[in-house]
Amino acid sequence: MRSLGPTLGTKAKKINPKSPVPIREQTVQFLRDAILSFELRPGERLVEREFIARLGISRTTFREALRQLSTEGLVTSVAQKGARVASPSYKEAADLYEIRAALEALMVRKFIERASDEEIATLTHALEEFEKVVSETTDTVQLLNATAYYYRVLMDGARSIVLEQVLLSVRSRAQAFRSRSLSIPGRAAQVAKELRGVLEAIVRSEEHTSELQ
Repeated sequence: MRSLGPTLGTKAKKINPKSPVPIREQTVQFLRDAILSFELRPGERLVEREFIARLGISRTTFREALRQLSTEGLVTSVAQKGARVASPSYKEAADLYEIRAALEALMVRKFIERASDEEIATLTHALEEFEKVVSETTDTVQLLNATAYYYRVLMDGARSIVLEQVLLSVRSRAQAFRSRSLSIPGRAAQVAKELRGVLEAIVRSEEHTSELQ
């Protein structure tokens, strides 16, 4: 079993009991961030006593946090075996990708309807940043962070809280497979090309709308 210390110990801090954010929510966010940044890897055991000692939390708080992350699809719990970081099957991943594609198409339509010229310019900048990262590194975490910025701009421009919440949940559950996909040689460049196509479609639609006005 991999030790918690060398992976999380250099970055993580104990939960702050004086924070206005409830301890349970801090714990959930801590674990969620560690999972999505791959500090905690798919399939890795979440050993209760280690997290309780590391974070300075109670057993009840830790278990409540695991239940929350389980509902988000980020953690799986098996009787007598404990909790692990979720590792979706390929069938589950295929379903997640299909759902994600439909949600992202809707998000783009909402962005076209609602985004300002400034937000389109910000999206252009986000894509350029991603293309820069693609040209400079093959580190999957950096690539994932760069795509997250691009989609953050899209979601902000779409102005749909419900759509954002659902899409973020689906994207989080598919994170492990997105990481594997981006590690395939040439895949990141292909993603950049696809995102460039999305941006160009948005710009064309905006230009068409302006001509009609």
